[in-house]
Amino acid sequence: MTQELRRFKAEIFQALAHPTRIAIVEALRHGEMSAGQVIEQLGIEQANASQHFAVLRSKQIVVNRKEGNQVFYSLRDPLLIEVLDILKRYCKSQLTQTMSMLEEIRDERP
Repeated sequence: MTQELRRFKAEIFQALAHPTRIAIVEALRHGEMSAGQVIEQLGIEQANASQHFAVLRSKQIVVNRKEGNQVFYSLRDPLLIEVLDILKRYCKSQLTQTMSMLEEIRDERP
């Protein structure tokens, strides 16, 4: 794998390295939404959302279009949802293993 490809992957993960940005991507799972709809659904401030949308746009994770005074966002490539779903399964697997170890420790207590 080339260094350039590794850098590209790292930039994608850096863009997703904030819970709010992951929430925005997940909110767009089923298609385009207005910025206002995303803000309302996630319960975040408009200024905060604008900063996160800017990061996601700069890394080409989301695309936007304007219609009147509204801005609509969608995922550039819905394949990213599959990546997040795989990561969720990975987290579940890790937590399951951790829970299993905790149960073993608990069972060892006198």
